[in-house]
Amino acid sequence: MIDPVILKGFRDSLPKDEIPKKKIMRKLEDVFSSYGFVPIDTPVLEYTEVLLGKGGGETDKQIFRFSDNGGRDVAMRFDLTVPFARFMASHHDEVGVPFKRYHISKVWRGENPQKGRYREFIQCDFDIVGADNAISDTEILSMMHKSFQSLGIERYTFHISHRGMFSAYLEKEGLSEKAVDILRTVDKLRKIGSDETKRLLVEITGSEEKADGILAFITAGKDSGFMETVEKLEALSGGRNESSERMREIYTLLSSLGIEKSFVFDSSITRGLDYYTGIVYETFLDDLPSIGSVCSGGRYNDLASLYMKEKLPGVGSSIGLDRLLAALEELKSPLLAETASADLLIIPVKRNESKALEKAEEMRRKGIRAEVYLVPDAKMKKIYSYAETNRIPYMLTFTDTGCEIKNLSTREMMSEEEALLKLGADA
Repeated sequence: MIDPVILKGFRDSLPKDEIPKKKIMRKLEDVFSSYGFVPIDTPVLEYTEVLLGKGGGETDKQIFRFSDNGGRDVAMRFDLTVPFARFMASHHDEVGVPFKRYHISKVWRGENPQKGRYREFIQCDFDIVGADNAISDTEILSMMHKSFQSLGIERYTFHISHRGMFSAYLEKEGLSEKAVDILRTVDKLRKIGSDETKRLLVEITGSEEKADGILAFITAGKDSGFMETVEKLEALSGGRNESSERMREIYTLLSSLGIEKSFVFDSSITRGLDYYTGIVYETFLDDLPSIGSVCSGGRYNDLASLYMKEKLPGVGSSIGLDRLLAALEELKSPLLAETASADLLIIPVKRNESKALEKAEEMRRKGIRAEVYLVPDAKMKKIYSYAETNRIPYMLTFTDTGCEIKNLSTREMMSEEEALLKLGADA
């Protein structure tokens, strides 16, 4: 007999997990659609060369890679952004630009499993391609804000920065050639702490003074307002520049939407992937910062250039759904309590099953999720157990004169009209 075990970092998902997950995905899709974004999909497997063209950082070590039956070097997608760049190179004439897309699907990374972090997980991505301006950056930030609102999350903070402002500082300090290693090191600050970050920066720059300068730059905005931080960083990097002007413009647009208080300028946010070229951001839940960022992304103006000559600037964000679910569970979100498979369980009578099927169809037409119990004349103990397992709140049984409905939590009997009213049936 084969032992039914699963691989480390992978999970089965039970109905009690999938039902709220699907509900959250529907809420997010509603937000994405309300902004005019459309869904796409891409293959799970791609040529390794396509995926690793500009992944950079730890991604090369974490990717699931193998030779297929034809001897081709293939890999499983580690995010949804790189496949999207390949998608745009293949289909930009068909979809046109600017193109707004969302994509909710699984990705795979061979990283160390921990709470809220798995080797197979779902990402919810939304991107704009074909526009490089503050209004497109702001629209993505606005969607992030609206997404968290739609999930009933009240306390969250978006930490945003701009790679160009950091690059301007590094250029002023003569460190441009070491920018990639410095950015990757700073990206690990929250994981490894300031002491280890400084040690690595000294190793990279060869100077304790340079390392201290970088640490001063990335902490310059601590306990300061957004625009105050921008001004401090401009002073450290030689004055205003194109990147800082973009951040000023974004802040003005966020303010016009009345959502600027949810955003802080945090120059320690760099993102570990090499393809980011402009604004970058991460999202932390105020009541659960230890779980890490639950929504992150940025601008990537050169990613599609790996696959085509035409430049396609892009900006987007990705919600880590599994990590967000782990956070919502700790926060005891009411969204996770809604796990019933149906609103109403209909009990058929043997030799008259058609009556149960007809009643179920009638209820569904009224907007009620109705399930027929598939074992006629079963013992009530078994039926109650089934309803409890599937968290179905109401049960309908047939009588000589019609039917009656019971609230299974209170055991209260009620008429069909009363039950329909409680269930919010359509008129």
